[in-house]
Amino acid sequence: MTERIISPEPLTEEGDDLTIRPARLDEFVGQVQVKDALNIAIEAAQKRGEPLDHILFSGPPGLGKTTLAHIIAHEMGADIRATTGPVLEKPGDIAALLTPLKRGDILFIDEIHRINPVVEEVLYPAMEDFFIDVMIGEGPSARSIKLNLEQFTLIGATTKQGLLSAPFRDRFGIISRLDLYAPGDLVRIVIRSASILKIPITADGAEEIAKRSRGTPRIVNRLLRRVRDYAVVKGDGTITREITSRALSMMQIDELGLDELDRRILSVIARDFDGGPVGAKTIAISVGEEVRTIEDVYEPYLIQIGFLKRTPQGREVTPAAKKHLNNPQKTLV
Repeated sequence: MTERIISPEPLTEEGDDLTIRPARLDEFVGQVQVKDALNIAIEAAQKRGEPLDHILFSGPPGLGKTTLAHIIAHEMGADIRATTGPVLEKPGDIAALLTPLKRGDILFIDEIHRINPVVEEVLYPAMEDFFIDVMIGEGPSARSIKLNLEQFTLIGATTKQGLLSAPFRDRFGIISRLDLYAPGDLVRIVIRSASILKIPITADGAEEIAKRSRGTPRIVNRLLRRVRDYAVVKGDGTITREITSRALSMMQIDELGLDELDRRILSVIARDFDGGPVGAKTIAISVGEEVRTIEDVYEPYLIQIGFLKRTPQGREVTPAAKKHLNNPQKTLV
C-alpha cells in the first residue's frame, strides 16, 4: 500500500519532530479530561514522593499518546526508555529494559497489544511486585533467579485496547482513552506549530488546515508543512485559506479530509451497489486494495464521520455520504 498524506500513522520519511512536541501538560492542546486526570495523578505522586501508577493510553494513532508519555517523564523529573511491543519477543528482551531502571523511571511501550504473551507473563510480577524471574542455564540444570527491580512506571500505548488480555489490562492503575480532536483544538495546534516553525499563517488558513485534518494532530502538522511548501512556490510564503484550499485540492484532499480512495470506496457502495449492503471483500476487489487495509485504514474514519455503516449484511453508505459525493468541495458540517 502506498503511503497516504492523510494517514494517521507516521510516514517513513518522517521522524519525531521534537521542535513542535509539547514538553509540559499545560502546552498540550486538547484532551482536557485526560490532562486533568494526569495532573492530579502527577501532583499526588509528587506529594507522596512515590512513582506514578502504571498508565495505559488507548485511541486512534496520531493523537499524542507518545507525546504524553514524554510529558509525564518531564513533569515527574524521570528518565524514560521507549520501545515497541513487536520487538519484545522473549523474556530477556524485557529484562534488559527493566533492570537498569532507577526508582521513578518510566518504561514506555508503544503498540503494547502486540507484545509476545511470554513477555507479558514476565511483566505481571514486574508491574505488581517489582521483580522478575530469570532462567539461568538450560535443560535439567536450568534454574530460576529472582531479580528485584526499582519501583518504575510502565506506560503503554495501544490503538486496540480490546486485544490486551484482561489480567494485563487490570494491572494498569490509570487507563485513559484519547479521542479525535475538536476543530477548535486543531486550529490552536496549527497556530502553535506554525509559530514554532516560523511559518506565516492567517486565521482562516489555520482553520482550513484544521478542517481537513481528520481530527488528528499528526495530520495537522503534516499538512501544515505541505501547504507551507506550496505557499512558498505558488504564493508569497503566507498560508491563507485560498492557498490551503488550492494546495490540498492539488493533493486531492477535500474539505472533509477525504482523499481519492476514501471517495472511491464510498462511490463503489453508493453507485455500483445502490448504497449497499456490500461485503468488504467485494469493496476491496473493486478499489484494488486488501480487505484488511479497507477495514483497518479506511473504514474507521468514514464510520466516525457518519458516512459508512457496518451491518451484518455488509457496508452501507449514508445519505450524508451520497450528498458529499455529489459535491465534495462543500463541507457538510
